[in-house]
Amino acid sequence: MEIDYSKYLIKDYKYWSVQIFSNQSYLGRCIIWCKREDALDLTQATKEEREELFMIMNKLKEAVTKLFQPDWFNYAFLGNETRHLHGHFIPRYSQSKEFMGITFKDERWGHNYKTDHDFVTPDIVWTTVLSQIKNNL
Repeated sequence: MEIDYSKYLIKDYKYWSVQIFSNQSYLGRCIIWCKREDALDLTQATKEEREELFMIMNKLKEAVTKLFQPDWFNYAFLGNETRHLHGHFIPRYSQSKEFMGITFKDERWGHNYKTDHDFVTPDIVWTTVLSQIKNNL
């Protein structure tokens, strides 16, 4: 079964798209996806793609800071499971954060992030996060 990723779309740009990561164990986590079909590695990004990527990361950082006040940000361009140029935008929190009745706790604060695959994000939560980020980009 093919997944409809369009429901995760926050904003389209010329070279990249920004999507909400459905598992919000890190509140505000997003994916920045390169639109060029043959893009594999960050070092192969064109000058225009790199410039737009950094503009997007700055705007996303400003929006998420305004909304959720994270203490730090991680940016991961791994490509281990999905062989396409994309980055994980991961807000980090030194203390627990309450949002929509859910406590978000960054158990690995001060260390490398690790997705908590047991964390279930209700649809209303990730769609609200998506909407709020979209309205602030």
